[in-house]
Amino acid sequence: MTFGDVVATPNEAATRQLFTELKPGDRIELRHEVKVGNRRWMAQTTGTVVRTERRRHGLHFRRNPDDKVFSDLIVLRHDSGELTTITIDEFSELRRA
Repeated sequence: MTFGDVVATPNEAATRQLFTELKPGDRIELRHEVKVGNRRWMAQTTGTVVRTERRRHGLHFRRNPDDKVFSDLIVLRHDSGELTTITIDEFSELRRA
């Protein structure tokens, strides 16, 4: 599967497909990489989808103002009631719980 000119791995394609199908109330499990400084580790987050969105942002300050940069986000409610926002990237593994 391709996204624009980028060829996706089978895992990334499955995650992107499921992301487009998510609805509020769906229960999901997401395995993703957390990176702080030079440290990296895998984390697993489980919760109920509150909403999904594609958010435009300005990560690249010195680029042409017409460049559009977007991130796919999932707002999750944990069993404790806590809300968290997760950005989906090419390393995320999304599945229904």
